[in-house]
Amino acid sequence: MNVASPIALPHSGTRVRLRSSAGLGWHGFGADLMSVSAGLHRIPAMPVHRIGVHVGAPVKAHCHCESQRRSRLQAHGDADVIPAGLDGQWTDEASCTIFSIWIGEPLARKTFDQLDLKAAQASIRPQLQMRDIRFQHLAWALHAELEADQACDPLYAESLCTAMIVRLIGTVPSLEHRRRRKLAPVMAGRLIEYIDSHLAERLTLAELAAVAGLSVPHFKVLFRETLGMPVHRYVIQRRVERASVLLQQGKFGASQIALDTGFAHQSHMAHWMNRLLGVSPRDIVAANTPARRTPHGG
Repeated sequence: MNVASPIALPHSGTRVRLRSSAGLGWHGFGADLMSVSAGLHRIPAMPVHRIGVHVGAPVKAHCHCESQRRSRLQAHGDADVIPAGLDGQWTDEASCTIFSIWIGEPLARKTFDQLDLKAAQASIRPQLQMRDIRFQHLAWALHAELEADQACDPLYAESLCTAMIVRLIGTVPSLEHRRRRKLAPVMAGRLIEYIDSHLAERLTLAELAAVAGLSVPHFKVLFRETLGMPVHRYVIQRRVERASVLLQQGKFGASQIALDTGFAHQSHMAHWMNRLLGVSPRDIVAANTPARRTPHGG
């Protein structure tokens, strides 16, 4: 459970962590929802890339990172990007809420390598008040994952983080036309079999890409082109389908079936069943329970 706790950093303003991705199984990246008081905030250089996305009502702020200085009105969705090794300084004129994302340099570097970027392209540069609608969509989707607070496998969060890195780099060579456009039938079958046999476990993009012998970015593109949906959505769909079959069989309770099919808990399974099938686990059980016979009086 996420609880509010202060973060010990050398600044004069107060920063309180409202929610954290710690415990959600995200590796090499993470996120926090922060309550930030008015005042001066100094953020020291760290070995991770940091992105702060403003949440809520506009707030006037004065910012400084490397050679960039800006006084601006922070609007909902505005982002500041502080690369690894750089520090930053903010003075907020009113309290605000920040969705803070961090990306480890090893994960960023691995993504650069998998994209076959030239040295000049393989970097994340500092940006103040970045307004990128695609990045905002990714950030809000990751924020929703954080708010969900469900310890399911991190496939979706990993996909979002990889896409964020690509957006932060800027222009990169398209993956759509590299090599073949789809997975070979044998490889697609192997992946489907692997996913089906590991539905109860926490799956990762790196793990599935390794099964296919591909880089994560290339794997994501080919999987979507071959199966018609992103990998995280395919895994959820297969979990829902298997859970539905088990509920129809009536041999186990809903709570056990949820765990056996890889959902965090029963309500998590119910959420996705309602979303994908339009019915609840209770509806499926009821539809497959023989009606009780009512004796007729003679």
